[in-house]
Amino acid sequence: MSEEQEPMSDPMMAEEQEDRILNQAEIDSLFGVSEFDAPQGNDIERLIGAPLASHERLPMLEIVFDRLTRILSTSLRNFTNDNVEVSVDRLNSQRFGDYIDSVSGPSMYAVFWVEEWENYGVLVISSQLIYLIVDALLGGDRRNGVALETTSSRTQGRHHTTIERSLIEPMVRIILADLATSFAPLCAVNFRFERLELNARSAAISRNSNGIIQARFCIEMSGRGGDVDLILPHATLEPVREILLQQFMGEKFGHDYIWETHLAHELWLTEVELDVVLDEQVMKLHDVMALRPGSQLILRNGARTSVHLRCGEKTLFEGRVGQRKGKVAVRIERNLNDRSADGDGAGAAYS
Repeated sequence: MSEEQEPMSDPMMAEEQEDRILNQAEIDSLFGVSEFDAPQGNDIERLIGAPLASHERLPMLEIVFDRLTRILSTSLRNFTNDNVEVSVDRLNSQRFGDYIDSVSGPSMYAVFWVEEWENYGVLVISSQLIYLIVDALLGGDRRNGVALETTSSRTQGRHHTTIERSLIEPMVRIILADLATSFAPLCAVNFRFERLELNARSAAISRNSNGIIQARFCIEMSGRGGDVDLILPHATLEPVREILLQQFMGEKFGHDYIWETHLAHELWLTEVELDVVLDEQVMKLHDVMALRPGSQLILRNGARTSVHLRCGEKTLFEGRVGQRKGKVAVRIERNLNDRSADGDGAGAAYS
């Protein structure tokens, strides 16, 4: 007999293989999740380390930043008297602590206050952009790109001087003014510059675990470029979250003018019942139980006393009882829903 055996073709074995349950590694591979992407630790640690909501859930934010690039390009050209190009290089959502840890080099942190939203934001300006703006404002040789790169490399690692901070502050104010202009079609907002910091701890505007929106703008000039990051915490954007959720400008979810017109027309044709309250009395329970057919209730209001007209539990009008065309009528003298409508009667209600 030969040692080689033919593979088993038992249908029961084939059915067991088809019903095999995939393990977690196979599920992650099926959905394209790498083992480096999955948060490590127990269930609580995985929940805390889960990725934040994507910025794609706020589509209007991308439109605002796209408008900012066009406006800012013109403003910086007038500010530096040079050809400036601004583009959005990155737009994502992450935790504030993770972003601060990723900032490299001696950057500047411009903290600003959003008055209408009552919260803070920060602009993080890279050292490359700082040296580029300072060189342009001080009349450096913009044609000699090699010399500029050499000067920038020599100054890497040192803290920025007071002169550099004074030259960068006007650019920060320009960016904040253009940012307010970009938000203007959506809502009126004012970004007020507060301070310029060199230390990330001094520019902390949120807890490390809180989520932020990071928008990185690349500014290119004279063959070189630098970055400025706009950091807006999720708590800052919460007052305008409903506006930023719109897919296009002026969108109103669930708004149907045809249905509103039809509903308003039908409401005007709706019949309602008005009750005229001649008098109200508070009685004891045993007196109420003693009432029998033929018992009399004495009304304390006289013939000229005002009465109230009610619709359900809502008191609408105040008037007087009289006669009109042989019927008992009530003349409305005051609208209780509109306190300014005191005076002459508005009509008559028939009982």
